[in-house]
Amino acid sequence: MPKKMVFLTVSFLLILLVAGCSSLRYNMTAPEAKDFHPKRIGVLPVGVGSFAEAQGVIDRAVVAALADKKWFSRVVSIDALIKQPGTHTELQEVVTAYLNKQEKLNYSDPVLSRKIGQLSQVDALLIVSLDYWNYLKDADTKIAKVGLGIRMTNAETGQLVWEARHIREDRFLVIKPELTEVAQNLVKEMAGFMPR
Repeated sequence: MPKKMVFLTVSFLLILLVAGCSSLRYNMTAPEAKDFHPKRIGVLPVGVGSFAEAQGVIDRAVVAALADKKWFSRVVSIDALIKQPGTHTELQEVVTAYLNKQEKLNYSDPVLSRKIGQLSQVDALLIVSLDYWNYLKDADTKIAKVGLGIRMTNAETGQLVWEARHIREDRFLVIKPELTEVAQNLVKEMAGFMPR
């Protein structure tokens, strides 16, 4: 009987240890998130900062990772919608105005977010920023490093529902992983904390 008790205790502690290891560097969920269950999600053009080589690539990686989760009936890149032939320029103007207010004032304009939601037919908007997109060398280990910041807002109200920041470092010796794959795995990991 004591062996069974020791086994159960050790198993319980291991489960707690593993569960405790899977967290994000920063994760904030608004109280309103409990009542917010988006079915359609739009990824706004990703801010790549000084990582110009990631322009467009990271957008597709985020959309692909969320589509793979199959949690949403529609996952769309707003940037891809804007670039489609025959697309109304109104969406581009509204997205640009919205992102400018986000960047300069840290303000999610409810009128603009609602308009983006209507024009792109989504319930939630993801504002993604790229913090890291590079290869490094640490002693004898090579590292593929991607870091992201993601904000989810309710498209109807413009209200911030969820925000997270995290970094993924994939170590390798010979076969260099594509940063796109590292980014997709990072988004999938972060999505586990996303309201749905």
